Order: sequence, then C-alpha cells, then structure tokens
Amino acid sequence: MRIALTSAALTGAFCAGFVVLIDKLAGMLPLAPVIVLSFLSGFLGSLFARFVMGRKND
Repeated sequence: MRIALTSAALTGAFCAGFVVLIDKLAGMLPLAPVIVLSFLSGFLGSLFARFVMGRKND
C-alpha cells in the first residue's frame, strides 16, 4: 500500500508541475488540446513515478 501511495503522490506532483509549465507556455487552450495534454501528463507522470520507484528498489 505504501508503494502505491508513494507512486500516486509522485504522479500527482509530476502532473501538477507539468500543468503549471503548460499553462505558462500555452495560456488558455481549447478543450481538445487540454484532453491530450492531460493524458500526456498522466502518462509521463506514471513513467516518472515508476522510474523513481524502480531506482529506490535497486
């Protein structure tokens, strides 16, 4: 359970940072790009969390 919560927290932190970066770069966007960017944020955040958690277990 602890690993799942840590992974979720890392993913959430990555997504929050990603959204701030996109907001600064793009400003107000239409719905379709926001959906794509949300998916990309979650996908990359998950990979980031797996990478960090994998490094911790080595």
